[in-house]
Amino acid sequence: MSFSSELRKESDVIFQGIFEHPFVEGLGTGELDKHAIMHYVKADFEYLNAFMNIYGLAIAKSSIRADMEYFYEKIGFVLNSEIHPHHNLCDVAGVGYDELQGYPLPPTADHYVSHMKTAAQQGSMGELLAALLPCPWTYLEIGNYLKNKYKPTIDHPFYEWITFYAKEDTASVTTELRERLDSWAKTVGEAEKDKARQAFIKSCQLEYAFWEMAYTLEEWPFTIEEVRLSGASS
Repeated sequence: MSFSSELRKESDVIFQGIFEHPFVEGLGTGELDKHAIMHYVKADFEYLNAFMNIYGLAIAKSSIRADMEYFYEKIGFVLNSEIHPHHNLCDVAGVGYDELQGYPLPPTADHYVSHMKTAAQQGSMGELLAALLPCPWTYLEIGNYLKNKYKPTIDHPFYEWITFYAKEDTASVTTELRERLDSWAKTVGEAEKDKARQAFIKSCQLEYAFWEMAYTLEEWPFTIEEVRLSGASS
């Protein structure tokens, strides 16, 4: 069994929890509160910006041009392709995409980004790949899960979102990252693989928490404005 297959098997309870999360099920039934959708898009826009930053750090860690080119191309995928499911969500919520950009990350999303950046900056290439992999992998499986369970047609409100993540070229992102992680795992010892394993599992946990964050409209206890006003009046 490949290293990435081991990681997927070990994390199955988290994947199943994600499939059953009410936000994900709402994508399948077509019934989601528009405020939850907007909260998700606000956070995911900034999260994907950070994801591209991590690809940039992967370029910095790379020693051969083929690897640099690979991560460069992945930045292009996020910039040019992953905006489509966001537009689908915005259309359903009845809000312009530009209106949901530039917001501070809620606590869970902020923690997720910090986790990925720590793995990228302080860890090995394997830890970096392991921290990134759960995002495309869970979305690929969510897309296929919803497509198979609900069999959405073109008139389904989230048809574009579901089919985007279930299609083959989106799946290739997961396949390529898995192959890179598996190749790395063959060259290192158990201690290094265990660090990557922990990075992968933590990202899986945070993927679940991200859906929960959106569904519950999670915010910081106090807004920046409240903090500033408090400081100014004291």
